Amino acid sequence: MSDRTLTLDEVHALATRVLRHNGCNADNATAVADVITAAERDGCHAHGLMRLGGYVASLKSGKVNGHAEPTVEKIAGAVVRVDGDSGFAPLALARGRKALIEAARTSGIAALALTDIHHFAALWTEIEPIAEAGLCAMACVSYKPAVIPAGGSKPLYGTNPLAFGWPRANKPPVIFDQASSVVARGEVMLAAREGKQLPPGVGVDKDGQDTTDPNEVLDGALLAFGGHKGSSIAMMIELFAGALIGECFSFEAAQRDNNDGGPPSGGELIIALDPNLFGDSEGWAVHAEKLFAEIEAQPGARLPSARRYGNRDKTTSAGVPLSTAVHDSILALCEPSGSA
Repeated sequence: MSDRTLTLDEVHALATRVLRHNGCNADNATAVADVITAAERDGCHAHGLMRLGGYVASLKSGKVNGHAEPTVEKIAGAVVRVDGDSGFAPLALARGRKALIEAARTSGIAALALTDIHHFAALWTEIEPIAEAGLCAMACVSYKPAVIPAGGSKPLYGTNPLAFGWPRANKPPVIFDQASSVVARGEVMLAAREGKQLPPGVGVDKDGQDTTDPNEVLDGALLAFGGHKGSSIAMMIELFAGALIGECFSFEAAQRDNNDGGPPSGGELIIALDPNLFGDSEGWAVHAEKLFAEIEAQPGARLPSARRYGNRDKTTSAGVPLSTAVHDSILALCEPSGSA
């Protein structure tokens, strides 16, 4: 039960305050706060304010550069590379997005490779601006080992989400953002914090036994969705966000991580496509709407992201519910070291 309600401006100000207090400069703090606020706005609380503890831990340990200055380089006709300078991903993404969009509009398809970043958020916040610019987009990122490969017994892959966005005329884009695991690790963390059980089939404990206890899953491993199919997608993402762009695999990220509770260092790949340059510049959008209409015509069916947009409308006017305990725990992140 919530004890208070924050406006979106208050969420952003709170997140910015915590990040600035703990070592982020203005640009980095604002970029991360933008992502946290978007998550709370759209009802994705597992990627919102609850992540501040992890952000702060990685700043305090010195793993993340709170004053990072990401640099953008065009390394091929349609390939843009951003060196994240060991900072959080949002600022690197913000600085590389314009070059990606311009390259896609020139070549029809373009890729953005982000390296030396620390990614700790949902992918849809990164895909949505690209789709709003009229482009189709896909993004993928790895993490630390949390998912067992099909037939295996030990975590090897990250939860390895894949996001996709499709632009629409005069409507918000259609976007999905889904982990290669049955659920995202953030959802398990949220269940553990709220004392809730998980559905059967989500994960196993450290001995490989099925469990619905989120704390045991956090100590054990998640399962890939769809068995070997989800496992194959997780492997693909390891290759795209790792080997392809000269970054680490999830198991390598774990080997070099200091386990401070924050995000490990790694890479991300984003691909953007201009639908106007694929041979049907006048009909692609209308044709796509026929598919969306058929989906929505079925009782109970909805387009991906429709729930988020509904939450967005409500939260923009009603605000973000937050318990006093959670609010106080966030404020504690701004207390001087050693405070009671």
